Amino acid sequence: MVTKKIKNIIVVVILVLLLTSGIIYYVNYHMDLVRQDYETRILELSRQTDANLLVLTTLIEELGLNLSSQIGLVDTSLKNFKKQNQQDIITLSDLIDQIEEQSNIQLSELKNEVKNIRIKSDDFSAIVDDVLQSVVSVGTNVGQGSGVIIDSKGYVVTNVHVISGASRVRVTTYSEDTYDVNTLVGFDSAADIAVLKVDAPDLKALEFGDSDDVSVGQKVIAAGNPAGLSFTVTEGIVSAFRDFNGINYLQVDVPINPGNSGGPLLNNKGQIIGINNFKVGGFESLGFAISSNEVESVVNKIISDYEAQQNQ
Repeated sequence: MVTKKIKNIIVVVILVLLLTSGIIYYVNYHMDLVRQDYETRILELSRQTDANLLVLTTLIEELGLNLSSQIGLVDTSLKNFKKQNQQDIITLSDLIDQIEEQSNIQLSELKNEVKNIRIKSDDFSAIVDDVLQSVVSVGTNVGQGSGVIIDSKGYVVTNVHVISGASRVRVTTYSEDTYDVNTLVGFDSAADIAVLKVDAPDLKALEFGDSDDVSVGQKVIAAGNPAGLSFTVTEGIVSAFRDFNGINYLQVDVPINPGNSGGPLLNNKGQIIGINNFKVGGFESLGFAISSNEVESVVNKIISDYEAQQNQ
């Protein structure tokens, strides 16, 4: 009886073991299937992800190349625009400068024409105020004369005899500014021409005219400081042309009194056509001015030699 029970128990245990083994096998089998399916899905997802990533990378690269190309195109366009804009600005600036220059020339010509009209119809009053700005009184410790500013650098022309024997020389402008003359640039005793130099700001200079264009009977004015009467102008005419000791002179009926020497003789354009020099004693209205062409030649050489020496 006991043996039968034991057999039954053994059978039950065997059945339980078999059932358990079957269950375990079944579970393991299905787990393997699930794992294989999961691994397959993961692998497929990984391949799909790699494919998508490759496509995305390609798209990004193409987009980057396209964007770089677009940026390069925009940058080139901007540079070209900037260059063209700068060129347009330069062209416009040059055009404005040309217009201003032409306007200034035309305005200057118009002013000169107005002056000439006034002179032809009336007298020299249209230019007197302008020319006197360039006339100076030359004072020394031994006498007094006149001079004229011929360059804004401070070069002043006068007669040698005005400064001869002087130990101190000063020039006084029409605006009553006085400057010591510390530099005798040079002189030509035969021509009686001396060049002084002053250090002064805002000097207004007169230009030389062509004395060969002067005609007998032409109206002229002499500017200077006769008899100490500061900045006087006197009108007259050219009476003749003379040559003394190889120097060309303009004979004028303008009185050349003491103090006038070294001052300018001017035409109706305000140009220097002579430097007042002397008069014949005992005769009225018989004065002489060194011709401007003669003076300019002497002065240019004096200044040229002086500046060459200064630059050494």
